[in-house]
Amino acid sequence: MYGRAPELTGRRAGARQALAQIFPKWTNKIPLILALVAPAVGVLTLGGVTYYFSPEYTDVGYAPEQPVPYSHALHVGELGLDCRYCHAMVEVSPVATIPPTQVCMNCHSVVKRDSDQLAALRESHETGRSMRWVRVHNLPDYAYFNHSIHVRAGVGCVSCHGNINEMEVVYQAEPLSMGWCLDCHRNPAPHIRPTEEVTNMEWIAPRNQAEFAAQAIEQKGLNPPESCTGCHR
Repeated sequence: MYGRAPELTGRRAGARQALAQIFPKWTNKIPLILALVAPAVGVLTLGGVTYYFSPEYTDVGYAPEQPVPYSHALHVGELGLDCRYCHAMVEVSPVATIPPTQVCMNCHSVVKRDSDQLAALRESHETGRSMRWVRVHNLPDYAYFNHSIHVRAGVGCVSCHGNINEMEVVYQAEPLSMGWCLDCHRNPAPHIRPTEEVTNMEWIAPRNQAEFAAQAIEQKGLNPPESCTGCHR
């Protein structure tokens, strides 16, 4: 019985040597490598989620197909149609409103009245069923936004919607995120213009923009809210 002990000891040593051959020596450094790499992977993952899951990436550039290919570049840019002709309530209502079919037909009952591209518009006019326009700029239900307040304050359409007068197809030009809105509320001066110039897409800020904005902010008593209750009611 005692004579077999050395044999058993030799077998155990051989087994340990076999295990050592299965796992190379460099595997001993794996814990150290993981300790160094894991934080870097975590930072990269957090950065990727922060950007690729943000409105800056997911919403900017959104340009849905509409039932009728309406060109703002043509109607606003070339023909000079005022924003308020279609979005009639923007100065007095929280929402800008989408024009009813009759507004479109005021012109298109004469202009391009037989165009194939306007077939859906003619059908809407004949049947009385509203056009199903696809909304482009759509804030979450928990965020409150009032167009009329911003228009009266002198914030130009282009500040939020981009150069609509150059868009063949309307797309979302700004993220409309909470951080983006707060940046403007904290420093509204660059976006303030004379109220009569709000819909002017080609308006250029004067050299004394900061002085003009400061005066307008004081005269109108503007105090953009930065607290949660300003937009979440």
